[in-house]
Amino acid sequence: MDDKTTEILKCAILMEKRGQAFYNKVAQQTSGEVVKRFFEMMAEEESNHIKILSNQFKAYQDKQQFDIRDMHDHCESDIAGQILSQHIRSEISAADYEAAAISAAMSMEENAIKLYSERAVAATDPNEKALYDWLANWENQHLSFLADIDRDLTEDIWYDQSFWPF
Repeated sequence: MDDKTTEILKCAILMEKRGQAFYNKVAQQTSGEVVKRFFEMMAEEESNHIKILSNQFKAYQDKQQFDIRDMHDHCESDIAGQILSQHIRSEISAADYEAAAISAAMSMEENAIKLYSERAVAATDPNEKALYDWLANWENQHLSFLADIDRDLTEDIWYDQSFWPF
C-alpha cells in the first residue's frame, strides 16, 4: 500500500472538514440571509467532498484501488447559478466579517486546488488522477465565484473611497 496515497487522502479529508467547519461557522455568524445561504451551500459542497474522499480512502484501504463511480453522481458546483453575486454584495460591506471570510475562503480553495492538482499530476492510477482532476476543477469553480465577489467588493471600496484615478 502506498503510504503517500494514504497520506494525501487523509490530508484531503482533513482539509475538506476544516473548510466545512469554517463555512458553517461563517453561516452561523452572518446576519444576511443570502450570505448565510451561500456559506451553507459551500459547507454542503465540502460535505460532498468529504463523502467522496472518505469512500475513496475506504476503497483504497480495502482494495488498493480507487472507485470513481460515486464521484460522477455529484454534479458540478452550481453555486453561481443559485446565488447571484449582486445579492451577496448587497448584504456584505467590504470591511465586514463576511468580506474577510471571503478572502480566507479563497486561500483555502487555492490550497485545495494546489494539493489536488499536484496529486493529479503525480498519480499513476488513472482513477486516482480522475478523482483529483475532478476535485481540483470543483475547487476552481469555488475559487472563481469567490474571486468574483471579492473583486466586486474591492471595486465598491475603491468607488466609495475615490481610489480611482479618474
